[in-house]
Formats: sequence, C-alpha cells, structure tokens
Amino acid sequence: MSLALASTTVLTLAPDPALAHHKRSKAQADLVDTAAKSKVHKTLVTAVKAADLVDTLKSAGPFTVFAPTDTAFAKLPEGSLATLVKPESKATLSKILTYHVVAGRVTASDLANQIKLNGGEYRISTVAGPKLTARLSGDTIVITDAQNRTTAVTRANVSTSNGVIHFTDGVFLPG
Repeated sequence: MSLALASTTVLTLAPDPALAHHKRSKAQADLVDTAAKSKVHKTLVTAVKAADLVDTLKSAGPFTVFAPTDTAFAKLPEGSLATLVKPESKATLSKILTYHVVAGRVTASDLANQIKLNGGEYRISTVAGPKLTARLSGDTIVITDAQNRTTAVTRANVSTSNGVIHFTDGVFLPG
C-alpha cells in the first residue's frame, strides 16, 4: 500500500475569534471527546478507536494533537484508510496516529516562538518517535513530515482538559 502524498496544511497564527474569550473549565472535554464532537474529525475518531488509542488520549496528558480533518484523510490513496482500520493494520495505524501527537501542551504561539528562536525552523518530537519540522510562511505554520510532505494547520489552539488540538488539512506520514 503506497501512502506517498502531496499535501499542504496551513496553521494560521491570527487569533481565532471563537476562542478569544475561551477559558478552560473543569467540565471541559478531553481530546477524544472534543474530536468526537467536531463535525470534521469523524474519520480521526474512527481511526483512534481502531488503533486502540482512546484511553491514552483520554489520560491526563497533556498532549498536543495535530488532528487531520476528514478532508485530509480523504486525500489518502483510495483504499488506504479501509486497510489501515483493519485489525491486522493496528500497529501501522497506531504509528501514523501517534506521529500526530506531541507530549505537552504546545500552542501556536509556542511553535512560532520556537521557530523564531531556532533560526526559522523547529524540530518537534512526536510520541511515535520521528520528528516533524515546523516553519513559518507569513503568519502560517507549515509542518513537514518525515516524507518531506508539507501540511498546514487550518485552525489552532482548540483547548481541551488534557491538551490542545490543531486542525490540519493533511495526514503526517512517518518515514
């Protein structure tokens, strides 16, 4: 199964008006419940369940999740997702999904600051092991995966009780 893709995902650093006065509360949903309530993360939630990562992503964390939208998953080669959610592909799916997870709460401004402090790019360690590289393109954070594919964050800083979610329009693939 070939998963080589050309994808661009953009993380815009402009403040999200819907989040401008957002404050965390004790009743706030965790990463999984927040994604499950999203209208654009149905495929991600299905994949997280198939990879048996629900309990991990509901744990205390904190975690930062670069969450591919349904549209991002639709860019995978035909049949890839159906194969990945099969029980025999659980290890591969888990590696792909944990490549979208970073230990700790990393906001868009944290990323932008690290990019500036590190000469224009910042290497991000993922839970899966392989690193992602973040760069700024204007006010947009562009992330490059191990296969040298670029993805941008389309919505940033969705706060949850155990971390933060950044929406992406591409799926990161480890090397």
